[in-house]
Amino acid sequence: MTDNITSKQASSTGSGDRPGTGVSTLKGRTGAGAPAETRGRTAIADGVVAKIAGMATREVPGIHNLGGGMARAFGAMRERVPGGGGGGGVTRGVKVEVGERQAAVDLNIVVEYGVSIVDVSGDVRSNVIGAVERMTGLEVVEVNIAVDDVHLPDEEEEEEPEAGENRVR
Repeated sequence: MTDNITSKQASSTGSGDRPGTGVSTLKGRTGAGAPAETRGRTAIADGVVAKIAGMATREVPGIHNLGGGMARAFGAMRERVPGGGGGGGVTRGVKVEVGERQAAVDLNIVVEYGVSIVDVSGDVRSNVIGAVERMTGLEVVEVNIAVDDVHLPDEEEEEEPEAGENRVR
């Protein structure tokens, strides 16, 4: 027997809902008569959406970094600890909530001095929404942006120590 429940019907009946899992489940039609690309489910984890949003944010000119001061400090420490999850830099300053068919994104950013924060925020929203919707098929309902700092031209970033430098001998 063919199951002809559409995505809208599935969401209204509750099938395909996985509350509290942090995973979006996109359910297609099943059965021999359904197109191959709609047979089965695709699960998209929160971390996937966070990485996409983080990369899309960094692509925008005028963005210096993501994350507030404390998040950047803890992230820098975590990256220096072996096994501490060095890949977390992409999602630092990014928080997402993923539902069955929608996602919401919260970003903490640091902008370059001299850029229009309003323009950069608009560009970030457009880029994040476009990337997430194109890559996941989820509807992005909102992108909230908190500007935590302005990077001044004369501020130096902490440089990574050279190999062997500042090591205990």
